Amino acid sequence: MRFTDKVVLVTGAGSGVGRALAQGFAREGATVVAAARSPEALEQTVKLIEAEGGRAAAITVDVTDSAAVARLVGEIVARFGRLDVAVNNAGIFAAGTVVDMPEEDWARVLQVNTTGVFLALKHEIAAMRAQGSGVIVNIASNIGAHTRRAGLSAYAASKAAVSALTRTAALECIGDGIRINAVSPGPLDTDMSKRPGETEDDRAARMRESLPIGRVGTLDEITGTVLWLASDDAGFAVGLDLVLDGGASA
Repeated sequence: MRFTDKVVLVTGAGSGVGRALAQGFAREGATVVAAARSPEALEQTVKLIEAEGGRAAAITVDVTDSAAVARLVGEIVARFGRLDVAVNNAGIFAAGTVVDMPEEDWARVLQVNTTGVFLALKHEIAAMRAQGSGVIVNIASNIGAHTRRAGLSAYAASKAAVSALTRTAALECIGDGIRINAVSPGPLDTDMSKRPGETEDDRAARMRESLPIGRVGTLDEITGTVLWLASDDAGFAVGLDLVLDGGASA
């Protein structure tokens, strides 16, 4: 119960990794604010948390809208009195080579994955500075700063920027008592790791050949890693970009 009496924000909490993270924090005692664009998906996340006896609230937000992110953080502080932990997980995936990718797709990937994290940091840090403490974990990717894949130019650029932004913000904020780190996962047990038309069995066969560990990561594994980084157990970790990819970038 490392997060008893803590208020935790998770963006992109309507499904997949974000939902698993929200549930993980709630199981360890946190009051969780689940944020995403879809109110229906957020409602399901809150129901799952409450069914296990946890505490959660849902707030819809578009992370690319600075005013909306400011309202999100302001509402959290107004309702709960503080913001102890923020996990910036919202992101999208799009494939395409530099030559072939439509410019609007490039712009959208950068807008959500990079600018969305920048805006979240901007407003989260302001609230945490006012209270004199806080922890932020950004979800980057092993694709970008650690590995590259042909056909994933925009995604790699956007996530490499998150890694660099995380480290810079960490240096800027640790003097204010705010710890900022990132986790860079490889393929996880979500639909995002499947190729078009691929089944789970197809993916499993591909991972046995392509990853040193021979499988995708589980949601429990990334949840455990993020919760550790957000906890006092990782109190000396500042500006860390922790790669969790089964050896792909070793």
